[in-house]
Amino acid sequence: MLTDSTGAQHSRQRDLASETALRGTPETENILQTVTKREKEQAKGMKGDLVFRYLTTCFAFSILAILALMLYEMTGESMPSIRAFGWKFVSSSDWDAVQGVFGALPYLYGSVVSSVLALLLATPLSIGAALFITEIAPARWGTIIAPLVELLAAIPSVIYGLWGVLVMAPWLQSTVQPFLIEHFGFIPLFQGAPYGVSMLAAIFILMIMVVPIITSITREVLLAVPLSQKEAAIALGATRWETIKMAILPYGKSGILGAAILGLGRAIGETMAVTMVIGNAPNISLSLLSPAYTMPSVIANEFAETTSKLHGSALMEIGLILMVVTLIVNGLARLLIWSVSKSANGGAA
Repeated sequence: MLTDSTGAQHSRQRDLASETALRGTPETENILQTVTKREKEQAKGMKGDLVFRYLTTCFAFSILAILALMLYEMTGESMPSIRAFGWKFVSSSDWDAVQGVFGALPYLYGSVVSSVLALLLATPLSIGAALFITEIAPARWGTIIAPLVELLAAIPSVIYGLWGVLVMAPWLQSTVQPFLIEHFGFIPLFQGAPYGVSMLAAIFILMIMVVPIITSITREVLLAVPLSQKEAAIALGATRWETIKMAILPYGKSGILGAAILGLGRAIGETMAVTMVIGNAPNISLSLLSPAYTMPSVIANEFAETTSKLHGSALMEIGLILMVVTLIVNGLARLLIWSVSKSANGGAA
């Protein structure tokens, strides 16, 4: 046993002597320096990652902070109007800056009617265009048509408005509106004089403006449909139309609805183009041929010419209503589109 202990001690002494000898060699010193350098670089990299993480987190939450600050400031500026009129503000049609009486019902009516009717016209057209690009047109054509459709969304709204007031409104006044009055004048929607600038002109201009948005998002939704979904329908003997009807559209219906709601949010907030063609008359009329007014239009027209603090507060309350409605609509649309993307990823997995 004593011999084994002595042998182990001599072995440790030899290892220690070897390590001491190696530590002094140039190769060992280089290895130690390299290891030390890498450790310092890793520590520096970890600090950089931590800084980057905190910085990007601040950027993300700063957007939410700006939104919260905007809501807070707009609510504060709207309080005089909220205290003065309460719920009557959204149910009254009176708007008299001289008397200090304000009601937003005509502007709410104009915004809702023009946006909803424009959406009803734009959605079938957009779905048809998206189906043509993704399912019917040759791949080469699709890659050409899709960017052209998306480019329409990049055209400034003032260009649409200028075209609408100089080209479309006179054409409606001389051709479309007289035809509607003559053949469908018994319907309240088409009664009145052919003014040109009217609710109908605003509906058409909004339809043209939201088609690129709905088409682009619908196209992305249709591309997210799993290939196995289409192949299963074809394997059962379905035609192209039956495949689209039974396999593609049902799978992407939530995303298509989200695209339509996103287009609705775009239409509700449109200002310049609608202001130029709607006629800007605070009326509530069933006739689409009559001039009307929207929430963005009244803000754009009157905010620079407010006659009192209450007048400015009333306009700010309209802006607050518009902002809340737009946030709700866009949030709902994003939720529906996200549900389709999640389903597609789950199906691919």
